[in-house]
Amino acid sequence: MKKNICLTVAYDGTDFHGFQRQTNASSIQRCLEQALSVIFRSTITIYGAARTDAGVHARGQVVNFYGEGSIPTDRIPYAMKGYLPPEIAVLSAREMPDRFSVRHDNTGKWYRYSIVNSMVHDPFLLRYAWFIRKPLDIRAMQAGADLLLGTHDFSAFEGQNTTPMNPVKTMHAITFRQDGAVIHIDVVGDGFLYHMVRNIAGGLTDLGLHRLTPQRLGAILAGRNRKQLGATAPAQGLCLEKVFYDEQQMNQKICMLRQQSR
Repeated sequence: MKKNICLTVAYDGTDFHGFQRQTNASSIQRCLEQALSVIFRSTITIYGAARTDAGVHARGQVVNFYGEGSIPTDRIPYAMKGYLPPEIAVLSAREMPDRFSVRHDNTGKWYRYSIVNSMVHDPFLLRYAWFIRKPLDIRAMQAGADLLLGTHDFSAFEGQNTTPMNPVKTMHAITFRQDGAVIHIDVVGDGFLYHMVRNIAGGLTDLGLHRLTPQRLGAILAGRNRKQLGATAPAQGLCLEKVFYDEQQMNQKICMLRQQSR
């Protein structure tokens, strides 16, 4: 009898064309499916909680699949090591109820966008952060972030050429934490549109550079027109930190992020 198995996966997305399976390009989904198909000796299809795009990273992506085999579920992470590139790691595996879906049963997601704000770039962070030389006004960025909290139509923050979906999302928290020259923008919401977090990061950065005012950002949000917003922030600064399946756990994380923010 097939089991519904859930994996937590981490990856460096630099050299991949996103999570979703591609016809002629390397993807996280394809690598995982190929490795699992070898281990289970049958064709495996996985379902991801988030379709991170090209160059985006994850510490806490969650996938599930249906498989039948003799390997104990808790041994799957170790078995996968021999069939995955070093940029991908399966952190944990557990069996779930048959009807469990990583995509439909989650209560929210936590993304982090990282910026190196310094006169000189950090060569060790070029794959994981956006380098911005000019000083950022974090107070102005936080003022704009506060306008995005709550439930809104985020059409102005949706990437172009994407599958249509409900643009109304709820942002539970947008916080800032500075660690030396690195600024982390943590965003927790019940769902996200294509490129939405990167567009939020881009808009907040324009605030920090005084290219936008909070009032103008609020008008862009209300206007629902993506063309009024600036450029999308680069992919390498974005990381999917965690997918929540417990509302209490999500609320605890939100409280912690708020306490850590400057």
